[in-house]
Amino acid sequence: MTGRKRTIALIFCIISFLPISAQYKISGKVKDAHTQELIPFATLQFVGTNTGMVTDAEGSFLFELPAIPSDSLMVRVMGYQRTVLFVDKSLKEQTLNFEISRGDVSLKQHEVKANVNFALILLRHIIRRKPYNNYDRLSNYRYEIYNKLELDIKNLNTTKLSRNRFTKPFSFILQNIDSTSETKPFLPVFLTESISDYYFQRSPKKTKEIIKASRTSGLDNESVSKFLGGMYQNINIYDNNIPVFDKSFASPISSNGALYYTYRITDTQYVNQQRFIKMNFQPRRKGENAFIGEMWVQDSTYAIQKMTMSVPGDANINFVRKISMVQEYKPFPDSSGWFLAKDKFVVDFWTPGLKPTKTMDFIGRKTTTYEKVMVNDTSVTNLFTEKRYPENIVLTDSARFRSESFWDSTRHEGLTKNEQSIYKMVDTLQKMPLFQKYSNTIRFLATGYKPFGMLEWGPYWYVFSQNRLEGFRTRLDLGTTPKFAKDLYLNGYLAYGFTDQHFKGKMSALWLLKRHPRMYVYGSFIRDLDNGANYYDEVGTDNIFSLAIRKPGVPQKFMLIDEKRAEFYKEYFSGFSHHLSVVHKQFMPFAPLPTGTFFPHNGDGLDPLTNMEVAVKLRYAFREEFLEGNYYRYSLGSKFPIVEVKYSLGLKGVLKSNYNYHKASFTVSDYVKTPPFGHIYYNFFAGKIFSNGALPYTMLEIHPGNEIYYYNKYAFNMMNRYEFISDQYAGFNIEHTIGSGIFNYIPGVRKLKFRQFWTAKGVIGKLSEANKSLNLTAGYPFKTLEGSPYIELGTGVENIFKFLRVDFVWRVAPKPLPFEAYERRFGIFGSFKLQF
Repeated sequence: MTGRKRTIALIFCIISFLPISAQYKISGKVKDAHTQELIPFATLQFVGTNTGMVTDAEGSFLFELPAIPSDSLMVRVMGYQRTVLFVDKSLKEQTLNFEISRGDVSLKQHEVKANVNFALILLRHIIRRKPYNNYDRLSNYRYEIYNKLELDIKNLNTTKLSRNRFTKPFSFILQNIDSTSETKPFLPVFLTESISDYYFQRSPKKTKEIIKASRTSGLDNESVSKFLGGMYQNINIYDNNIPVFDKSFASPISSNGALYYTYRITDTQYVNQQRFIKMNFQPRRKGENAFIGEMWVQDSTYAIQKMTMSVPGDANINFVRKISMVQEYKPFPDSSGWFLAKDKFVVDFWTPGLKPTKTMDFIGRKTTTYEKVMVNDTSVTNLFTEKRYPENIVLTDSARFRSESFWDSTRHEGLTKNEQSIYKMVDTLQKMPLFQKYSNTIRFLATGYKPFGMLEWGPYWYVFSQNRLEGFRTRLDLGTTPKFAKDLYLNGYLAYGFTDQHFKGKMSALWLLKRHPRMYVYGSFIRDLDNGANYYDEVGTDNIFSLAIRKPGVPQKFMLIDEKRAEFYKEYFSGFSHHLSVVHKQFMPFAPLPTGTFFPHNGDGLDPLTNMEVAVKLRYAFREEFLEGNYYRYSLGSKFPIVEVKYSLGLKGVLKSNYNYHKASFTVSDYVKTPPFGHIYYNFFAGKIFSNGALPYTMLEIHPGNEIYYYNKYAFNMMNRYEFISDQYAGFNIEHTIGSGIFNYIPGVRKLKFRQFWTAKGVIGKLSEANKSLNLTAGYPFKTLEGSPYIELGTGVENIFKFLRVDFVWRVAPKPLPFEAYERRFGIFGSFKLQF
């Protein structure tokens, strides 16, 4: 080829690569409408033509065309609804951003030669490689977590809110509405951020999170800051079950995944010379706790590169319209494995209302990123050997007081304009007297307490009640607030019965010597009727709700108690605690219960129904979690059994105490998840009372009964109070919450999202001959459990209208006598239970 020809050929090559002046450009991105995550390798096609392309690994696309072939551009992704956007043919350059929603797309099984399901073959390889790809196989690792949680309000009627006289003063917050990032505008109202270092050691298994920075709009609570850190929300898709609120869902790569899912391979792509396979999955049966979504799998190691999961709309979860989860993984620098890089959790909540389509909805978004990953590092083992951080989750002293410059330089990703405005907006709201008034009103209705500076009144449901002995009863409760003292809580009440014309009351003081781990001293004096409530969530008799739900024909039993109590409690980081108590108690029963006149006086000035008791209780609750209040705390339970041992000593002759005795008791309880069949609560207990002489029934074990039609989880509901007594006993309390159960297989009922459960309770006991002679001849029909245990079995339906539970309970043993009413054998009980 001559030089001239080569020059001409070169010119033609250059010209061929130059953009044509009449070329059209269409660019954009494809996102998931719920999670706002970019969708890679989505198929785009101009409607009615063969012109199309796929998005890149970042979910972006760019068309460069000499002419626009159609005025409609469609995007297709397996598992999503097809979405079409209008294309303006007159524009040379335009941007089209797709936000696509998941659709109810069935993964139809296509016949292939030899009937080979390649998706199941791929699943078997993934399961086989799980022990190698699960990062928890490493000896130890550490990383830095940035966690961000945002709560937004959707479906806001801005016109109505700005005109309503109650909400008009707060109309300035509507300026923060974001109408650009989603198809429907939303109002950000809550934001929390945290930055922490997380440490993991496999053997022996230990975890620790040190929260370096934490801030929450509108809240300044240490336990909330810990709860919103990274440890409480860490999900590992390589586990067989994945927690979603209080439910367990089968992981798409569970060892038994084929029992719960159908799979289909839908795509293959190459990124950085590595092949990735896309596999879609969906629940095998409707209503089961399984996800719908897709995963990208690296084909040589069978490691998960990205997993996108959504909870189907027919899942039995309350107050939730939609749940989506996304996890992305990145390889280690040495390519020895894959580690979690990003975790996103998005939930759409709905609020109950008469018109569901017009209710105000909330959307919560949790985004967690993981950086500075270090594997098999000596700094991890050194941290666990030193005693500088004894707690499992540590909130450093400076965590809640970090400067803005620290956040700007440390957070893994910047805040949007709307997110930045949340802190300022919440600060402005909290300074408004009207907002404080509304907040206090809502708090009063929800908790029952009304603060007045250094004092608070409540709860209000104790104000009025009625019973046979007192007639109409009124009660006033007062307590202190942190404005009085941060670590000292004084509380008391005064009650008056208009029939017996006597005052009753209580005074108590709690002094928190240390909050973490907890240590306190407590003292109280009470003179009041025993109302039958021994646990925090029981319904006693001294409130306005118990009047209408008493069992008919069962006389009320009353006992006036005069009690002085002193306690010391100390807890350790290991979960072990000890509780010391000194109690002086005087019992004054009223008929029909045997009164003090039935029991012998020894002539030495001692009261027959008075005792002085010293007790020590040892408790072990490994990694029990709590939500802290101002003074008291609410247990969130433990993943391990909780064990309690108690020993009590009766001291005769001290403050007119009349009895020497020894009591020993033992309990072990736990919540055990049994996916896919819900969870089981169990409590096994036993005890024995030792005494050289006879003891009145007030010092014996009075097995807890229930005389109202509100179900009591901790009592025997078909047993009356003071029906059975023992001096040695053993029993059990089991409740299995199944979930949808049989209701999932009844098409018309499935939509109601009822839940099924069964219960079993039993106790066996003995009573010594001396205690029989003293108590069974005292004029009251006490019974013993010798010869026949007490057993009651139940089942029922919960989640009726999202909050109502109905129990059907049968008394199996001991069998009622022939002349006793049928109500002694079977009962229907109601209760309220609000849950997801």
